[in-house]
Amino acid sequence: MQAQPAAPVPPLRSPRMVGPLPPAVAAAVWRGSELGSVVSSVVSSGWALLDHELPGGGWPCHALAEVLSPQPAVLEWRLLGPALRQVVAKGGQVVVVGPPRQPHLPGLVHEGLDPAQLVWIQADTPAERLWVTEQLIKSGSAGALVAWVPQVRQEQIRRLQVGAQSGAGLVFLCRPEAAQHEASAAPLRVHARFGLDWELHVQVFKRRGPVHAGLVTLPSVPGGLASVLTPRLLRPSQFFLPRENPHAVGRLAPRSTPLSRLAPH
Repeated sequence: MQAQPAAPVPPLRSPRMVGPLPPAVAAAVWRGSELGSVVSSVVSSGWALLDHELPGGGWPCHALAEVLSPQPAVLEWRLLGPALRQVVAKGGQVVVVGPPRQPHLPGLVHEGLDPAQLVWIQADTPAERLWVTEQLIKSGSAGALVAWVPQVRQEQIRRLQVGAQSGAGLVFLCRPEAAQHEASAAPLRVHARFGLDWELHVQVFKRRGPVHAGLVTLPSVPGGLASVLTPRLLRPSQFFLPRENPHAVGRLAPRSTPLSRLAPH
């Protein structure tokens, strides 16, 4: 049987240049190399440096935002407090679900959160936290929802994200930092930890746009302490810096001769 010759390969066509898009279409087109500007509304994080790294310039509405940290319910209030204060100022309620530690009301009042607009729902089991969070998202009754869900699964987060798209309030899921290596349907994910000088180090490791490789440093002295801390205590890192003068007071001079070789007097 005689082999048939292969069919000729058609030449590649050069891409056609497309003219300017209509304004309405251009506004809806997003390029992966650019920081996304969301169509839905956002609420400023209260930190100018952080807003610069968040798509749209703030925490997104109509979507989930994950906050990962080494210890639960320690730094979340300091990171989210400025945004929650804006929600309360507009008459919205802040609902917290399953915080591992009891919210410190005097500290929250110092941050501008009215206790009358703060609802605390203590849900102990993972199933209770998930159910309450999902019902609150569906109802859309909260101006901001902060839920601690350390054991939530990927498919559950996807269901919460679908529900959040129809709501108008902020939705934060607080999870352990080990979840950074897990997939998640949340379009915005940040990792936050403490610095030595009372600051917060925040990495936006998932967002709509290019990868954020650096850290955002946010000055964040706990409420009420800024007025009582001395300038030295505002910078604890200075106590750990090496001294330039090795013979300065408070530092032992290097010993060049062993004690056993010193001549008796």
